Amino acid sequence: VARRLSLRKHPECHSMAGGKAIEHLAQTGNQELLPLRLPMQQYRNCDFSFSGLQNLVNNAIVQKEKEEGIQEGEILACVKDVAAAVQHAVTVHIIQRTYRAMLFCIKTSILPSKNATLVVSGGVASNQYIRKGLQNLADANDFALLCPPPRLCTDNGVMIAWNGIERLRAGLGVLHSTAGIRYEPR
Repeated sequence: VARRLSLRKHPECHSMAGGKAIEHLAQTGNQELLPLRLPMQQYRNCDFSFSGLQNLVNNAIVQKEKEEGIQEGEILACVKDVAAAVQHAVTVHIIQRTYRAMLFCIKTSILPSKNATLVVSGGVASNQYIRKGLQNLADANDFALLCPPPRLCTDNGVMIAWNGIERLRAGLGVLHSTAGIRYEPR
């Protein structure tokens, strides 16, 4: 969304990563000016998916560009409202699906009904709006919430790569031949 909104061109966001730019602009935006349908409402499971939301946001941005008479790549006058609406929709989706997972884990005795903990990490855990929503969810369900400090909430790809480096150094789980390995997109 940040790339589609060309936030690198925004004077307040030119040096920020996309998620941080969205969070920054959303602080002063009005999420109600761009109502977004939440993804996967018809599925009663714990899965997350943002592809449907991404399509809705892209279509909304195209419509706003037409309304404002600007070309793709120019900054929308309502960019803060778009950022606020997107951040809110993502947060609600995460909260709803996490709540389902919490209930499932308690019902199936995967987690104890007392003293359970919700752990959130990776880039998403650096967003304070999302953290606050998850803290409210955890509090309402008697869960503790654990999140690393935002400076340690980096992209999971970096964490996975670092784990690979450490495993390579230790000689653990390293394949020396890929013969016979079947690759799948997932």
